[in-house]
Amino acid sequence: MNETMPYSVLSLPMAERPRERLLQHGPDVLSAIELIAVLLGSGMKGMPILQLSQAIMGRFGSLQNLAEATIEELCQIKGLGTAKAIQLKAALNLGMRLARIQSTPRFQVKTPLHAYHLIKDKLENEMREHFVVILQDVKGYVICSETIAIGTLTTTLVHPREVFYPAIRHRAAGMILAHNHPSGDPTPSKEDFEVTKTLTSVGRLVGIFVNDHIVIGNQGYVSLREQGLDFSRSLATGS
Repeated sequence: MNETMPYSVLSLPMAERPRERLLQHGPDVLSAIELIAVLLGSGMKGMPILQLSQAIMGRFGSLQNLAEATIEELCQIKGLGTAKAIQLKAALNLGMRLARIQSTPRFQVKTPLHAYHLIKDKLENEMREHFVVILQDVKGYVICSETIAIGTLTTTLVHPREVFYPAIRHRAAGMILAHNHPSGDPTPSKEDFEVTKTLTSVGRLVGIFVNDHIVIGNQGYVSLREQGLDFSRSLATGS
């Protein structure tokens, strides 16, 4: 931000105010000072929010130093009370947690066995059927896994809408379906094959490909890909 910019947001033209710029152009166009101003929302009498935000950055010098500051250190800044210091600390901590998640080595599913090991602890001892999707990027790396439905002791009903919604939301290129058999026997049923064929067809239409369906029991798994069901995709690369 230009050091000569007015401290008061209200003195700026509407289109130049941080919140309006973020709304119109996204957060990447805002400086750290402006983002802090948006986060804190308002200053106090005699301390407009942009002036307060500049004081915060001027005190700590960098986002790294700011993120490491204690609540007590933040409260030493004139105009930054305990409530806003806590608000700022919470937001910065969330950012640090996200950075740690993104720096964690990602897991690439290359075989059905990889998928089984990824999800087995979550499913193998459940007393009801859980239907889960493992979402993947175009290289087969896992984005996340989500439980789509929880059923009875013997059956789970899933609709393509619920299955593909998280994939669209996370912009996944592909997915692996997984569910457990509470009986402990992972042998796929006729219904397992039918629902897989349906979801595979839907996936081809929307461009989010189903790469396999893993059925999990208490002593192992069965891959419908390895059973000969045609997914027409490479498990690891999606080609």
